[in-house]
Amino acid sequence: MYRVMPKGLFTRTFLIIVAPIVILQSVLVFVFMERHYQLVSRRMSEAVVREIAAVVYVLENYPQDPDHLKIEEMSARALGMSITILPLEPLPPPTSKPFFDVIDQELSLAISQRIGKPFWIDTVGRSRFVEIRIQLEDSILRIFTRRSQTYASNSHIFLVWMFSTSLVLVFIALLFLRNQIRPIIRLANAAEAFGKGRPVENFRASGAREVRRASVAFIDMRRRIERQIEQRTTMLAGVSHDLRTILTRLRLQLAFLGDTPESDAMRKDVDEMSNMLEDYLAFARGDGDEDIQVTDIAILLEELEEEAEISGQSVTIRFNGPSDVEIRRLAMKRSLANLVTNGCKYGSRVEVEGRIANGWLTIVVDDDGPGIPPDQRELAFRAFHRLDLARNMDETGSGLGLAIARDIARSHGGDIYLEESPLGGLRAKLRVPA
Repeated sequence: MYRVMPKGLFTRTFLIIVAPIVILQSVLVFVFMERHYQLVSRRMSEAVVREIAAVVYVLENYPQDPDHLKIEEMSARALGMSITILPLEPLPPPTSKPFFDVIDQELSLAISQRIGKPFWIDTVGRSRFVEIRIQLEDSILRIFTRRSQTYASNSHIFLVWMFSTSLVLVFIALLFLRNQIRPIIRLANAAEAFGKGRPVENFRASGAREVRRASVAFIDMRRRIERQIEQRTTMLAGVSHDLRTILTRLRLQLAFLGDTPESDAMRKDVDEMSNMLEDYLAFARGDGDEDIQVTDIAILLEELEEEAEISGQSVTIRFNGPSDVEIRRLAMKRSLANLVTNGCKYGSRVEVEGRIANGWLTIVVDDDGPGIPPDQRELAFRAFHRLDLARNMDETGSGLGLAIARDIARSHGGDIYLEESPLGGLRAKLRVPA
């Protein structure tokens, strides 16, 4: 049942409203048609048959004029029926009847029980009259009576009013239900956009009391997170400025020392410290201050390929289909550059393939390096964690490449997964909403 039931709140609430109404109306219609409608029709048919039985009794027990004018006049004026006395002849064969012909069923039953003579009824068609023929001893009694005299002809009014009123009420309920669901949809869209790092504009609390409480809680949470990010960015900017000043003084002092083996080693250490500082600050900052913009991801990958060629690295890049996507361009480029650099560092060949399908941007980076065992792939994303057993211990680095790449992917609402590469090394798969 869970698989076939609708998943949306609007559809589920609509079913909660409509299903009881449909069940209630079905029960009412069944009870009305089975009890009231048939009971009234049976009583009306029995009344008509009693009148016909009275006419039959008069014809059989009292003398009549040769043309039967008096009995015909009496039937027309007093009973509202048109009767004719026909010569004795075989009754017409019975015609096919609708399966649910209430008139035929009730009239046939009443004539059989009260009159007990051979008869023929014609209730088929859209005529306003019903023809009944009863075989007497020496003649045929033909009666024409109105259909409205034999069954409850106004029953459809009840059904029309019931269904039309229900439709109007369901339509009004849908309007109110839509207004109640709209604030929930706006809250979900705002939370999704904030989770993807996109600006949330013109969002305010609205709707029912519970929805307003959830909206106010989301607004307060967003303000606290933004305030925390702003404080962290300000602190990192001050720390970055102070540390860069110290590194700059060290570079100036090393410049006065001249070119010696000791000074070269110290310059190398200073450069490594500078790179590590930039990695730390990038990881802590998360590139959250960059605006979302429409980016041609194929061109961005081409830039990475050109930069890799300049560095003397073998990188092959392919992109299939449309390539425009809303992302933070510099942050995404940094994430992909970390993945490509990581593959080039531990492998001799790197292949990058990207595509946009089913609302997701997927970029796969394969290398032919030593790879990472499955039980250690999640550890590779930890900050400052290096898998020295799987990688070359002589390589320098801060251990933040994959951590920064995943942080950027998650800030876009996606993630990065590590798998086994067809090239024999490691495959890094980046997926973000397109």
